Amino acid sequence: MRVAMLAPISWRVPPRHYGPWERVVSLLTEGLVRRGIDVTLFATKDSVTSAKLVGVCPHPYSEDPSLDPKVWECLHISELFERAGEFDLIHNQFDFLPLTYAKLVRTPVVTTIHGFSSEKIVPVFKKYNDRVHYVAISNADRHPDLDYLATIYHGIPLKEFVLSEEPDGYLLFFGRIHPEKGAAEAIEVARRTGRRLVIAGIVQDQGYFDEKVLPHVDGRQVQYLGSVGPDRRSAILGGATALLHLISFDEPFGLSMIESMACGTPVIAYGRGSVPEIVKDAEHGFIVESIDQAVAAVEQVKDLKRPPLRQYVADNFSDERMVDQYVEVYERVLRSESRLPSVTGHAV
Repeated sequence: MRVAMLAPISWRVPPRHYGPWERVVSLLTEGLVRRGIDVTLFATKDSVTSAKLVGVCPHPYSEDPSLDPKVWECLHISELFERAGEFDLIHNQFDFLPLTYAKLVRTPVVTTIHGFSSEKIVPVFKKYNDRVHYVAISNADRHPDLDYLATIYHGIPLKEFVLSEEPDGYLLFFGRIHPEKGAAEAIEVARRTGRRLVIAGIVQDQGYFDEKVLPHVDGRQVQYLGSVGPDRRSAILGGATALLHLISFDEPFGLSMIESMACGTPVIAYGRGSVPEIVKDAEHGFIVESIDQAVAAVEQVKDLKRPPLRQYVADNFSDERMVDQYVEVYERVLRSESRLPSVTGHAV
């Protein structure tokens, strides 16, 4: 089986620090290669992989303001589709723009939908609903107007996360700093509980950071670490008494939640989007509806045993399980399209 894996180019594969889509692409790509599948990864030129690498964009445009994202995205996507005949299947992890190429080639296209940035992009997905095979990352993120081949949860390698049975007592906000992710709410919970708060993540909304977050950062009760890479991720997640995920949007999945639980750290979250699928209330943390409930939950997490949280992740969110399910999807797609003139896919 020859698979072309189309990654985003906002960040490197795997990302140096932030880049959830790119992280999933890397884990899946490496897992497929270990299974003996012939994978060609289309990503930035500086990406690191055991697959064959094809890069057009020299490095991530989020790291270099001189790169025009739209220009390099067009060059990147077209590079793959102009070579579609070399592959049995194309796996698009790039969002909606590559769908516009799908009817120009015979190679089957699988698209993982990593959430909808806006309802405005849905018409593109609807147009290609009868041609592209969609995979959802949670049941909550399935759009009612689209057909899906499967729901496949993200997976993580357990070896990268160490169980911590003795946390350091701080609360943790781990994610991009944006109004919808709840950093300001986490600060309020820390203030009301008298707990120290550690904030880790890229600043995605500078105005929000300057107004709602930075004035509270004093290095003592509230500490801001910036974006945290793989070398520090496990220690910071494992040292927390609880991860605060007080979001104000419908979460498509939420990698930080399973990474936290892999370290034994419970999650306190608003139950929006996929959260109830990922976190079982009163077992792996607490699903709350207000700041008051979040404050109360901070005192309750001490009653949760941490090793079962890690086992829950091992049983349900491993990278190997994710790879197994995608291989099954690939095989289903190739069987379903075997009636086409060429399963291997020749450019029209």
